[in-house]
Amino acid sequence: MSIPFPFSAVVAQEEMKRSLLIAAIDPSIGGVLVFGDRGTGKSTAIRGLAALLPKMQAVACTYNCDPDAPNDALCADCRANRVKAPLKGRRVPVPVVDLPLGATEDRVIGALDLERALTKGEKAFEPGLLARAHRGFLYIDEVNLLEDHLVDSLLDVAASGENLVEREGLSVRHPARFVLIGSGNPEEGELRPQLQDRFGLSVEVKTPGDLPTRMKVVRARDAFERDPEAFVKKCKRNDGKVRRLIEKGRALLPEVVVPDASLEQAGRLCIKLGTDGLRGELTLIRAARALAALQGDTEVTDTHLKTIATSALRHRLRRDPLDESGSTSRVERAVQELFGE
Repeated sequence: MSIPFPFSAVVAQEEMKRSLLIAAIDPSIGGVLVFGDRGTGKSTAIRGLAALLPKMQAVACTYNCDPDAPNDALCADCRANRVKAPLKGRRVPVPVVDLPLGATEDRVIGALDLERALTKGEKAFEPGLLARAHRGFLYIDEVNLLEDHLVDSLLDVAASGENLVEREGLSVRHPARFVLIGSGNPEEGELRPQLQDRFGLSVEVKTPGDLPTRMKVVRARDAFERDPEAFVKKCKRNDGKVRRLIEKGRALLPEVVVPDASLEQAGRLCIKLGTDGLRGELTLIRAARALAALQGDTEVTDTHLKTIATSALRHRLRRDPLDESGSTSRVERAVQELFGE
């Protein structure tokens, strides 16, 4: 198994790193979409974060069910076992599943277990990638190139939190709640609006324009490729700090208060930008609360809202043919007008 580049050693790209940490603290935000130039550390940062996520309690079942979850969030086997005795958990790594572009629908959502069907004559379900990703992260590189039929499946599961398979005489329903992480290059094609809206945060990454930063990136990557183990060992302490930040943020999150003043400001900003529906406000508030927890604060303030507003709202704006500025500039301008300096 290849050694991932340490998350703490990723140079620059602060918005991307912050958004990934926020999604790790509060998975209900809805994941992160990272769009930008090739070779800017998108997949490197995502795989680096996955390597340092704290372990979780899970039942020894196909879907890594939470032993303390309510019945409606458990798989059929765990619900049946709970009737007999309390479920026992063990600490396991958070699953991080790659969804390759060439994956078939059967591989993604699951299908009939052909081996058991042919050898034993039994109709059994073979879980797919969505089952493996439950309670973890589903990562799609080049998400804008994903086949339409797979996008449709992802939309259904993202909306309901469970995967329903009706095919080959099977009728199976299982939990499938995961943090969706997508990356891609906008020059290679646009992302379907329905899927784009399902991402909680959207990040734009660009190639560093200043020479010192570029030199730092190249030096770090070169050192890693020459001796990965030594480089990872050198970054172990800093990665440990990031892991503890996530753990502390998750513990503090339930205590973070969102005052009415912050709710009003979030509402005013979304009205000013003309975002459709209320998902933008919900995401903005949740992301601001997670950011506060990440920074060790117990109350959401204007500073938190201003910091995360662009990431939470840039992909939710209607296209304005009379405004030649991009969505990022429109959000930044609205934030400046509403919050001031």
